[in-house]
Amino acid sequence: MENRIRMILNSLNPAQLEAVRAPLGHQLILAGAGSGKTRVLTHRIAWLIEVEKISPFNLLAVTFTNKAAHQMRSRIESLSHLSTKNMWIGTFHGLSHRFLRTHFAEANLPQTFQILDSDDQYRLVRRIIHSLNLEEDRFPPKDAQWFINAQKEEGLSPHQVSPYDVRGQTLINIYQTYQETCQRAGVIDFTDLLLKTCQLLQSHADIRAHYQERFRCLLVDEFQDTNSIQYTWLKLFAGERNSVMIVGDDDQSIYGWRGAKIENIQRFSEDFAGAQVIRLEQNYRSSGTILKAANALISQNTGRLGKNLWTEGKEGDRLTIYAAFNETDEAFYIANRIRDLCGADYHLRDIAILYRSNAQSRVIEEALMQFGIPYRIYGGLRYFDRAEIKDALAYLRLIANRADDPAFERIINTPARGIGDRTLIAIRERAKATASTLWQAMQDLLANKHFSARSETALTSFVNLITTLTERTAGMPLHKQVEDMLSASGLIDHYRKEKGEKGLTKLENLEELVNAAYQFTQEGVQDELPPLAAFLAYAALESSDEKTEPNEDALSMLTLHSAKGLEFPVVFLAGCEEELFPHYLSINDPKALEEERRLCYVGMTRAMRKLFLTYAELRRLHGKEVYHRPSRFLHEIPPELIDKVRFRTKVSRPVTSSHSYQPQAVGKFHIGQEVYHRVFGEGTVLECEGDGEDMKVTVRFAGIGTKILIASYLTAK
Repeated sequence: MENRIRMILNSLNPAQLEAVRAPLGHQLILAGAGSGKTRVLTHRIAWLIEVEKISPFNLLAVTFTNKAAHQMRSRIESLSHLSTKNMWIGTFHGLSHRFLRTHFAEANLPQTFQILDSDDQYRLVRRIIHSLNLEEDRFPPKDAQWFINAQKEEGLSPHQVSPYDVRGQTLINIYQTYQETCQRAGVIDFTDLLLKTCQLLQSHADIRAHYQERFRCLLVDEFQDTNSIQYTWLKLFAGERNSVMIVGDDDQSIYGWRGAKIENIQRFSEDFAGAQVIRLEQNYRSSGTILKAANALISQNTGRLGKNLWTEGKEGDRLTIYAAFNETDEAFYIANRIRDLCGADYHLRDIAILYRSNAQSRVIEEALMQFGIPYRIYGGLRYFDRAEIKDALAYLRLIANRADDPAFERIINTPARGIGDRTLIAIRERAKATASTLWQAMQDLLANKHFSARSETALTSFVNLITTLTERTAGMPLHKQVEDMLSASGLIDHYRKEKGEKGLTKLENLEELVNAAYQFTQEGVQDELPPLAAFLAYAALESSDEKTEPNEDALSMLTLHSAKGLEFPVVFLAGCEEELFPHYLSINDPKALEEERRLCYVGMTRAMRKLFLTYAELRRLHGKEVYHRPSRFLHEIPPELIDKVRFRTKVSRPVTSSHSYQPQAVGKFHIGQEVYHRVFGEGTVLECEGDGEDMKVTVRFAGIGTKILIASYLTAK
């Protein structure tokens, strides 16, 4: 035992030791960026098991991603040498799913209920808007979907929402109809997982008492990202007597736009009396200079719980701020610097380009392509979000549950089988009139000979397909069920007709679904479900963080919101201009402006060794050229920590190459260079085309505008 305790405590710094060995009770761990919070959480759990003699059965640990939960399980097993299979470790949604599978009857759900993803929810909301004879331009489905989820995140059912006007009452009606439709179809959405869990715990004192008696110690990661319903969820499971440790960083709360409440971490000490506050301030990621700059920036925010990051590592290089002439100059500066860095001490995979808006990526991508620099857009479509996979899963969902209306709508004419809009409208209207599912409405209309001969044949063929697949695959292994469905449904042939690499990729993705089914193993309460139902629940819940090739040498491009939790030796933060970053919608809102500053802080603390911040004096946005001041965030960094570079610095533009990012031959002039023309006077080079004396040069002259000239008519200054 002593050896195991020594292993738990080894390599922890004093603050981490304090957190891991804290007495039973409430703790608020303020964990700065790169301070080892995951280590603290996993070592704390191992300490509770080994020293405090808390049974793994009595622990509950919440993370925000499935990937983080898997990592936590692995680390705990290596520290405690215990299996974590039956421990309650997972995301809020995953643990709520586990809870509802156990208590489906009390939650008034079928045992095999399925989970709608965001796309399925959108489709269902849109259909309901049409069924209520509402116009989409007045009640956009996205707005209604946002309204529904926002009410659920506040813990409100339709009857608990107060209408603020006639439009508000209509949105409540959409919400009510949506809930009734989901109940009838035996499906729930992601937010329902938490809402129904909280409602069940609130209404069933015996179940609430059981779980409060069971979970003696609760631990929650990334607490600054919790919303109202998640905070309620925690309090219901914790009760009055159990120990709660939360780990978070109010300086990294950047998801207010999707419901996260920074107030949760700020009020924790009030709701959980006697909470011990421990600050993890030693950073193991960034250089001293980067940390000083980040500390200075975030100190401008008010109401912080307070901490100051520091490191025992090197001070490192000063930050570089590049003042570009326009977005093209900015992009080529970034590409040039990346080329130089990769010719020295770095690989492309060590470098990330961060930006506030996805729209910024296009110009940067063009520059990277001209340099032949491989890159990947981080945060692309997840595997289970791809259209071909969602089609396949919809077939499986309808096989498992005929009442699944969103699945029915998705595949009734995929692949095309001659079922048109008029036929679908008739089925929807019948379902609405009889308060039945789409499948039942279709069966009723077929029995009454409602359709034309062509439509009847197509629908009957569809019914026979689903019925046959259900009966034929019932006794098959899961992966064989998936394989048989892909073939019989026509999806394989459908995507095989799509020529080129795109079609081939979709076929490969469908083949991977068979592999996923083959490798799938049921755990916990999933053991009580049929394998197909368990697999569908897994597919809906699996976050499936973007899959990347670990050995691929490509730089990463991603939004600042996607960058949280990542780290790179070199970071470029592009577009640091007022109204772009901070975003123009936040300029006059102090609360939103502080979240923008936290977003900048997150971006800066992704960098380990080198940090570049760039802005353009002129940028084309929404079809117009606009001048923006440099971001206020740049002025909040102490000047002694900065090297400033202006666009007069040479930025070479290479000959296009798709294979190499080595330096290419350049002509007489380059972007950003100051030149002189005997008629137009002094100007600045914006674009260069060609080479040598025949090079065409685009120059902006003060008071005159932009001119395209032959290089021989210009003189370099």
